[in-house]
Amino acid sequence: MLTQVWRSRFQSFSQHLLPCVQSTSVSRSHRVQPPAVTHVRSWSNIPFITVPLSRAHGKSFAHRSELKHAKRIVVKLGSAVVTRGDECGLALGRLASIVEQVSVLQNQGREMILVTSGAVAFGKQRLRHEILLSQSVRQALHSGQNQLKEMAIPVLEARACAAAGQSGLMALYEAMFTQYSICAAQILVTNLDFHDEQKRRNLNGTLHELLRMNIVPIVNTNDAVVPPAEPNSDLQGVNVISVKDNDSLAARLAVEMKTDLLIVLSDVEGLFDSPPGSDDAKLIDIFYPGDQQSVTFGTKSRVGMGGMEAKVKAALWALQGGTSVVIANGTHPKVSGHVITDIVEGKKVGTFFSEVKPAGPTVEQQGEMARSGGRMLATLEPEQRAEIIHHLADLLTDQRDEILLANKKDLEEAQGRLAAPLLKRLSLSTSKLNSLAIGLRQIAASSHDSVRRVLRRTRIAKNLELEQVTVPIGVLLVIFESRPDCLPQVAALAIASGNGLLLKGGKEAAHSNRLLHLLTQEALSIHGVKDAVQLVNTREEVEDLCRLDNMIDLIIPRGSSQLVRDIQKAAKGIPVMGHSEGICHMFVDSEASVDKVTRLVRDSKCEYPAACNALETLLIHRDLLRTPLFDQIIDMLRVEQVKIHAGPKFASYLTFSPSEVKSLRTEYGDLELCIEVVDGVQEAIDHIHKYGSSHTDVIVTENEKTAEFFLQHVDSACVFWNASTRFSDGYRFGLGAEVGISTSRIHARGPVGLEGLLTTKWLLRGQDHVVSDFSEHGSLKYLHENLPVPQRNTN
Repeated sequence: MLTQVWRSRFQSFSQHLLPCVQSTSVSRSHRVQPPAVTHVRSWSNIPFITVPLSRAHGKSFAHRSELKHAKRIVVKLGSAVVTRGDECGLALGRLASIVEQVSVLQNQGREMILVTSGAVAFGKQRLRHEILLSQSVRQALHSGQNQLKEMAIPVLEARACAAAGQSGLMALYEAMFTQYSICAAQILVTNLDFHDEQKRRNLNGTLHELLRMNIVPIVNTNDAVVPPAEPNSDLQGVNVISVKDNDSLAARLAVEMKTDLLIVLSDVEGLFDSPPGSDDAKLIDIFYPGDQQSVTFGTKSRVGMGGMEAKVKAALWALQGGTSVVIANGTHPKVSGHVITDIVEGKKVGTFFSEVKPAGPTVEQQGEMARSGGRMLATLEPEQRAEIIHHLADLLTDQRDEILLANKKDLEEAQGRLAAPLLKRLSLSTSKLNSLAIGLRQIAASSHDSVRRVLRRTRIAKNLELEQVTVPIGVLLVIFESRPDCLPQVAALAIASGNGLLLKGGKEAAHSNRLLHLLTQEALSIHGVKDAVQLVNTREEVEDLCRLDNMIDLIIPRGSSQLVRDIQKAAKGIPVMGHSEGICHMFVDSEASVDKVTRLVRDSKCEYPAACNALETLLIHRDLLRTPLFDQIIDMLRVEQVKIHAGPKFASYLTFSPSEVKSLRTEYGDLELCIEVVDGVQEAIDHIHKYGSSHTDVIVTENEKTAEFFLQHVDSACVFWNASTRFSDGYRFGLGAEVGISTSRIHARGPVGLEGLLTTKWLLRGQDHVVSDFSEHGSLKYLHENLPVPQRNTN
């Protein structure tokens, strides 16, 4: 009955199947290459690009980032991925998602091969259904409804289930792939097909011919007739591996077909150093041959023939044969919809098997080193932390020539690749280094009572006292673009606050960052805390770093608004301190001073237009239009070669206006400025709240009452009266330096210096106190007396 349903459902699709497949061997070097022209297409909601892909086989990829060059890919679907949780029937949603991803990659010009389980589970579902239907109606009526529900189903033999399930499983795959205009072909194999030379050649030729015709081969062990694995024949060399489960089949097939990548999907995130679920289990990001001794394997998955140990053996065998391998989770609902495409894009998913060990520590190891080093740093005396920062300030001036030489290399390599504003940020100079050294010494001077400072003391009861004290946040991840001067600033603030630090700089400043980090570690070494500050030099993408929520406590992005938005989107479980945009406003009131306005506008817009605290929108009181003050502002902007964009109201007042602004919420980052007209201070405030970014906003007026109204009602991190927007800076605020400017409303706001990198903890000191003593019939009463706090050292 069920067979008839499948037959009628997929009858139309059978016309697309080729009657036979030629068994001609096609060598890898002669396979058809995709066209050189790039085409953008889309299946469902996953976009893809067809690109030229080619790679000489023989050596596996050394890094995840190279996986995007994989041309021929085997995807192995474990039983736990294909089957439902009740082990009877298929997980149709997961299968549909996997087919979609494979189709996307196939239509990019790659050659995809599926090794799938599921025939036994699907057959079990069909046979159980047939057994229930085969019960006679008379038996059902006589036994009664309750007994019918409890009717025992005999244990089903796996080979019979496989025989019953293979055709239905294949029909399902065919129906799914045809939605993406892709043909699929089934190939059933046994271990004997690899040991018989003629059968091996036939299989190889069939697979090559299918790939040549852009057909996805779907391979499975023929579980209906498969014999037991041959003893003592496993992993005896590159040419020998027993096909006793689909893990070994996928590995054998990957090597036989000289594939670039083998993706093994299971029901765990990857390979752990101990059984998943145990307290100390850690996911292994990269696994190297020879690391088996450091791994404790658990039991096999709930279904299927092999466990993780079998997968690792098969993966290492494939790796030895020149195929890269990734083991990942294909069942997690949040990632299964893009796990295959994420792996091919080089994202940090699952465990990547590599033969090339990196020269330095992994980013996970660096995170642990920063955590350990930060804790040691926090235990130092304040004078010791200050001494480290003073030593770093001295090194910046003593090693000035070496720093400028490294920076010169970065500038030379960036010529023609970076825009002028970014080149300016990248550039270091003697004056910048001197200013850095001065700022670091300010940080050192203000750091003496930052950590373990008592904020509050309370006597809870007799001999029971509570203290709230400042402590470091933990491990900070600071991601910065172009600006190498950011590195010593942030490092000094982390040292002063006792925080561990991970730094990820842009590759455009690689030479400068490398030297500045070495100098930072040299300064830290004087008190044995060299590991507290780490520079991430591996190929980790920013998105991957943002997933290290068990190692990083706070992310601070320093760069473009796009970078900040990307990090805020990627950092699901880690707080992000910063601002995505710096849309700073200046309101020129009708009672503004003629002498002050042009100076303030020029400094705010023209002194450093690429800065996040540069002026972007100038709000002019309507009464100032067609006055000498307004003309002076326009003339000054023309002299400074500032391009003016007119707001809608401003444009309505002009016969021939400048180009009308496309959006009033724009951060130009260049010599461009939006001018808009408002009727008064309240409209200016409303405009700022609607179009601003809560960064820095200024009023220029001689009316103190109007100024105070503006200061109290504008809801931004920094609000100024008769001062340039450029004062919004940690160094200019006297903080010594800043890790960034935050527009967040939680923890820290505005320029974030030393205070913003601290949190608090509570210390309670008692003498055998228990809560029951304070109950209604207890012997003690709460006092809750405020106690004096030690005076803070402000020198």
